[in-house]
Amino acid sequence: MDASSVYQDSLPLSSDALLARLAEWGLEYRLHEHVPLRTVEDSKAAEGQFMVPGENALRIKNLYLRDKKKRNYLVTLEQSREIDLKALGAELGVGNLSFGSADRLMENLGIRPGAVSPLAMINGVENGVRFFMDAAAQQADVIYMHPLVNDRTVAMSRTDVMAFLDRIGCEVTWLP
Repeated sequence: MDASSVYQDSLPLSSDALLARLAEWGLEYRLHEHVPLRTVEDSKAAEGQFMVPGENALRIKNLYLRDKKKRNYLVTLEQSREIDLKALGAELGVGNLSFGSADRLMENLGIRPGAVSPLAMINGVENGVRFFMDAAAQQADVIYMHPLVNDRTVAMSRTDVMAFLDRIGCEVTWLP
């Protein structure tokens, strides 16, 4: 199965259910549907379809990582930011990091590869996943991310993203 909305009903929380919950909580978003986006390159090629000119937006990439003690991390970064996993592990004080498997991604964040997103912390919080976010998000007016599937993108205000994370009890550790 791929990470598109075609298979969303096989997720612990479907994209439709997440979007309904955001609306129920009074959190606003703009929804864009598109071809499945699996990589930063795919996203950059498609963003012209939905980016608003002049908007102070953060486009992100997301890394699902594990350390040797089997602790799980979701790291959200500005999409063009270079990352060295060894240096990141040292900076976070957790030692060596590696990418988590597709099975663990589903188990801990309730999503498939290609749909990793801060919104998946709605599942990750209860599974002990720690969340790290690029400090660049603190300067953005709008953050673009997948709503648990990779053929949809939502644009949410930074304020609403932070309200979502607060609502689900997700602590954010900022990465300089």
